[in-house]
Amino acid sequence: MPDFDYIASARRSISMERDAVDSLLTRLDDHFVTACQTLLACSARIVVTGMGKSGHIGKKIAATLASTGSPAFFVHPGEASHGDMGMITGKDVVIALSNSGNTAELVTLLPLLKRLAVPLISITGNPSSTLARAAVANLHTGVEMEACPLNLAPTSSTTTALVMGDALAIALLEARGFSAEDFAFSHPGGTLGRRLLLLVDDIMHVGERMPMVNPDTSLRDALLEMTRKGLGLTGIANPDGTLAGIFTDGDLRRALDHGVDIHQSPISAVMTPRCKTVQQGVLAAEALKVMEDAKISGLFVIDEQGRPVGALNMHDLLRAGVV
Repeated sequence: MPDFDYIASARRSISMERDAVDSLLTRLDDHFVTACQTLLACSARIVVTGMGKSGHIGKKIAATLASTGSPAFFVHPGEASHGDMGMITGKDVVIALSNSGNTAELVTLLPLLKRLAVPLISITGNPSSTLARAAVANLHTGVEMEACPLNLAPTSSTTTALVMGDALAIALLEARGFSAEDFAFSHPGGTLGRRLLLLVDDIMHVGERMPMVNPDTSLRDALLEMTRKGLGLTGIANPDGTLAGIFTDGDLRRALDHGVDIHQSPISAVMTPRCKTVQQGVLAAEALKVMEDAKISGLFVIDEQGRPVGALNMHDLLRAGVV
């Protein structure tokens, strides 16, 4: 079909699904409020179920709920009739998805849910359907026409169901006061998790691996300390253990430009006093921001008394996945 207009087809589909989503705005009513209140009152888990394409959408909704502070999982309605119904308890809430609202596998579960006194929330395209009438709240996601030109393949209807599920999850997230830190605990392996959970204490160089010299150490010996520790810097400690300053590769270049004698000059003469530091226990992401703002590649971590307890550089943050 060399003359087929693929772009026009895509635009028609996108426009139809956009209009279907827009229609949801006029359908938000007391049923949505009741659904949110019921889910917030749930002391156990949210069980999402649906057949076919609705089931695929239901799996995504369950995953979104679980990652945003509302414990949830998906149960296949066909399997529920053959043993998996035991996964549902009387303390749960069920969300059932069906465009027709009369899917046989879901309707079969209604007497069992009634017997368990499990609240049912339905997401259907037919507010007069069996599921809708049995639910404490029905979220109407029906569409006039699927994006499929045959009006057969679930397209616009699955999009509206997905959007309604997202609206539920986000409303619950906001009502719970769910924070970015809470989100990170659900995603410890992701970039956000690393940025919000990783502390400088987890990646800094401590003890013998922390480069440190005294103020009267010669520049030559300070360079040897920098080479041994491999961080591109060394700290200078006062007699009381507090941090007097820092000396970096950049300081070395500037010292050489000024003709400083590396054998005779004490490190205190060429160090950078009042250097940038971060407190022990802060997020690694905070250390990254300090480095980026000051345009530096390394810094020391200090305790409440100003004593250095660790050192880190940009490579450490890169290896940790914070950058």
